[in-house]
Amino acid sequence: MLESTIVKSRVIPSISLAAASASMDDAPLYIPPKERFLEFRRQPSARRAGLLALIGALAFFGVWELGHYLTPVSARKFLPSIQEVGSALYVLFVERNFAHDVYISCWRIFISFVAAAGIGVPIGILMGSFGNIRALFNPTLTAWRYLPAASFIPLLLVWFGPTDQAKIALLFMGVIFFLISLVLDNTSAIQKEFVEAGLTMGASRFQILRGIVVPAALPAVFDSMRNMIAVSWTYLVIAEIVGAQDGIGAVMMRAGRFLSVDVIMAGILTIGALGVATDLVFRGICLMLFPWNAERRS
Repeated sequence: MLESTIVKSRVIPSISLAAASASMDDAPLYIPPKERFLEFRRQPSARRAGLLALIGALAFFGVWELGHYLTPVSARKFLPSIQEVGSALYVLFVERNFAHDVYISCWRIFISFVAAAGIGVPIGILMGSFGNIRALFNPTLTAWRYLPAASFIPLLLVWFGPTDQAKIALLFMGVIFFLISLVLDNTSAIQKEFVEAGLTMGASRFQILRGIVVPAALPAVFDSMRNMIAVSWTYLVIAEIVGAQDGIGAVMMRAGRFLSVDVIMAGILTIGALGVATDLVFRGICLMLFPWNAERRS
């Protein structure tokens, strides 16, 4: 009796294992769903993102080149080819000291933006932190946002004349009011529990502002600054349109008088390249200062 029990105990597990193995062999294999191109909120890998960016750039330049050759020969000078624009860019840098104009334009952009950020960021943080300050300034600043900066050109020329001060003031006015509004929203988005915890622990208003509000808002504030310096580049040609002797906008305006479309497009490409370089610099600064924010957003 004992021997039969031992034999059964040995046979039954072996039979169970064989049955499980057979059932696993018969079970269908799991095939993960195919990744679709239009997938909600899914970030591509770095390699795929670079490949897609390259395809997008090639598509843009391909449409440009195709448009040039589809244009009638008599009108092709108004839509020059990529090669013609590249040649104009080479001539500008090698023969016409275009690097000096690029330097002057960059200097105007960064000086005006530093001034706008130095004033706008503290005001936006204070408005987002204290309701009374927001009620005091927000209605007026909201109205200023709807005034086009280009409409102040005659007034700035009267005040400063055709000088660098007028151009820097125009670039400053084109950025500061929108920057204040964005920083206000960034500060208001901080969870109120953080501030309440500081008050509960007996922190003063200055300590809460310096130790809680500012560190919590800074990643979003840097993103807002990155977006607004892009807007500043869009105002460059407008700022350099009147009375400018140097700068990228001045070169483009002189080229427009002689219908040198290749030079105009070379200036546009230069502004675009400088804007992308500025954006990459801001991204690098944000990554160094707030690495946890980059990981959270990815």
